[in-house]
Amino acid sequence: MGSAKNTSNASRKARIEEMRRAERARDRRGRALTITVSALVVAALGVGGFFLFDKASDDSEAKSDGKGWPKYKVSADGEKVWGKLGRTHVTKTVNYPMTPPVGGDHNQVWMNCNGDVYKKELPEMNAVHSLEHGAVWVTYNDKAKPADLKKLEAKVKATPYSLMSPVKDQKDPVMLTAWAHQRTVKGADDPKVKEFFSKYVQGKQTPEPGAACTNGLAQ
Repeated sequence: MGSAKNTSNASRKARIEEMRRAERARDRRGRALTITVSALVVAALGVGGFFLFDKASDDSEAKSDGKGWPKYKVSADGEKVWGKLGRTHVTKTVNYPMTPPVGGDHNQVWMNCNGDVYKKELPEMNAVHSLEHGAVWVTYNDKAKPADLKKLEAKVKATPYSLMSPVKDQKDPVMLTAWAHQRTVKGADDPKVKEFFSKYVQGKQTPEPGAACTNGLAQ
């Protein structure tokens, strides 16, 4: 049994490392594309006054009012699970019906989630984009114990596709969120912490597996 577990962990680490290599390759291609597009924009402005814009964002603003959210179900051990959530990139503010949000329409820029620990509250619409990329988001309020926060920070820093930040208005001291999944944990030593990370970091719930968790928004 121990051998099988070690093999599973090794396979998981190899898969994450492969995704990180793919992410670095995408970053290189992205930089090259940015240079090319910038040159084209300059040329277009010089000869004809053409403008480039993000039409997808403009067309989807009507979906950013936070209405029509699916109901969630609660598992036997207290995890909340939502149905299909919107995934449109929008510019208008989304009024998420839960704190912290678990998904839905969001900003086109994600929060960096490569084991990033933030000391200030995050813009929700950017953090939701990180969830879409398969990140686990650890949040806490003023009632969380300093010892728990220290351990959780260490876990996040050691885990690609995770991030951590305070959320003052959340109901419970420590909460864990992935796309369409959320639970409260008793503290850093709660077995549910390890279970949640193992299941949802780049888990099956991820709408965009392997998408970048770097080169996004940072504080």
